Amino acid sequence: MYSLTIVVASAVVSLLVGLGLGLLAGRRSSAEGKKSREVERKLDQVIQDKRAYEDEVVEHFSKTAKLLNSLTDSYRDVHNHLASGAATLCQGQGPISLERLQSAGDGAEIPPHLANIQPPLDYAPKTSPEEKGMLNEEFGLERVKREKAESEAEAKP
Repeated sequence: MYSLTIVVASAVVSLLVGLGLGLLAGRRSSAEGKKSREVERKLDQVIQDKRAYEDEVVEHFSKTAKLLNSLTDSYRDVHNHLASGAATLCQGQGPISLERLQSAGDGAEIPPHLANIQPPLDYAPKTSPEEKGMLNEEFGLERVKREKAESEAEAKP
């Protein structure tokens, strides 16, 4: 009825399918498989917590920026109100309002008297380039005289 090759081939195929199913079932029920799934679950939870935290930080700083902008606007309004009242009440002798200051020029422009600032220089008088300058730690220390005094003190006893 069936040839021997068909029976052997179907037995081999059944054996391979059975081995594959057995391996899958063994891995799913093994301790390592459970640990692996648990670690993956914990990792997913940590990633979700991190994303939620990042979203909270972004929301916090966005709200802080909006509140600071509104505070700045309120401060500007109060200052302008006080300056205009002072100008009216002091007959033009009061402080300058922020609106007049802003129209005066570019706020990012550096005034000329501040644009050319130099770092401090070493102004100690030097007789040669090898000599220590005023900003050196050893400036003003006379080691030669001290060494002579120490050698003379040793020679006297």
